[in-house]
Amino acid sequence: MPTDPHRVAVLAPDGVVGFDLSIPCQVFGTVRLADGSHPYRVLVCGSRRTVSATAGGMTYFDIKVPHPLSAAEDAGTVLVPGLSAPYRVPGELLDTVRAAAERGARVVSICTGALVLAAAGLLNGRRVTTHWATAAELASRYPDVTVDARALFIGDGRIFTSAGVAAGLDLCLHLVSRDFGAAVAATASRVVVMAPIREGGQAQFIPGSEPPADNGSLAATLAWMQENAGEPLTLAGIAQHAALSVRTLTRRFQEQIGMSPSRWLRLQRLHLARRLLETTDLPIPQVAERSGYGSANALRAHFAQDLATTPQRYRHAFRPAAQRG
Repeated sequence: MPTDPHRVAVLAPDGVVGFDLSIPCQVFGTVRLADGSHPYRVLVCGSRRTVSATAGGMTYFDIKVPHPLSAAEDAGTVLVPGLSAPYRVPGELLDTVRAAAERGARVVSICTGALVLAAAGLLNGRRVTTHWATAAELASRYPDVTVDARALFIGDGRIFTSAGVAAGLDLCLHLVSRDFGAAVAATASRVVVMAPIREGGQAQFIPGSEPPADNGSLAATLAWMQENAGEPLTLAGIAQHAALSVRTLTRRFQEQIGMSPSRWLRLQRLHLARRLLETTDLPIPQVAERSGYGSANALRAHFAQDLATTPQRYRHAFRPAAQRG
């Protein structure tokens, strides 16, 4: 039975970062279910019909805002993009995000939009993130907020924050995966030419560290690991494929990915297992074997640790949504 689309209200105050504003429109507007239907309706809302859009703190163009702030009143998700001056936020914008949180809507920020959520009092006692260049300011202004400048995005189901610019893509794809499953999110990620899971945090983008001695890319090895995630890969085997020593391989993973080869492989296996659970009727032991876990018990242990659920519950929760039609 068809259901109404999930309404996503993207707030557009004056000085909004143009790229951040377009991210949810692009990602959520791209999503299609198996029957070709659009599960989201995106509304760009503001208190003014025309606002200035910025990039790098400079104003480059104006944007026509098609919906008033009142259109966000019944949205299931309210999203605040980055702002050029996030410390001077209109009161009606704060009222809108507070009201959304009070009625149980999902509230999301991209980049410096986290300061709007903090000003509205929504981040007290929470662990959050924002652009690394703004993290110290956020922590200083709001001491009750725990700021993790390493993360690409952080969320607890109700409140989500993301790092700068492209991390908004990561977060929006993550929300699609939560709403409709990894298979739907993977399809959307291909349309926007973005990896469905980009791990490693924003620490890899913060300047100040010494550059690596050489700039050898791991791209080919990462693609090979992803393609063979279900195989019994070893650290030595991965190093051999990359034509590197184990020590050099581990160092390059930390430099380029922000984690160890084993951790990255584990994430690929988790993604593969999720996709198999959503799109096939394979018994749990076969899912475990095909995704490289070896046994159903190992698969259950990793799901409990990484997703706080069981493979069977995950399948019940996400497979029907992934096959709507």
